[in-house]
Amino acid sequence: MRARQALGRFGEDVAAARLGEAGMTVLARNWRCRAGEIDIVARDGDVLVVCEVKTRRGLGFGSPLEAVTTVKARRLARLALEYRRSHELAPCPLRIDVVGVLIGPDGRMSVEHVRGTA
Repeated sequence: MRARQALGRFGEDVAAARLGEAGMTVLARNWRCRAGEIDIVARDGDVLVVCEVKTRRGLGFGSPLEAVTTVKARRLARLALEYRRSHELAPCPLRIDVVGVLIGPDGRMSVEHVRGTA
């Protein structure tokens, strides 16, 4: 279990760096409430971005991005509203992004950032 947690943490570190390079401001990581957890919360201009991070060591279970189902996306949308409410943020556009981190057998890493619509 620790190896899986370390892999997930590594992927989140990579994703946070990538979002920062894209000009976003990371507001929170691993934010939790009773309804679930958001991997990364960021600001992209006036848009509040909820980012799900998926990290894989291979494609045996599909690409990292394929792991985010419609059900998961709906949960993330509810969590985004809860984050905004709990932090007493003014109404603003919300967006759900996904960052997939794939580490190949040779150790090479590819990162794919898919932006949702605000």
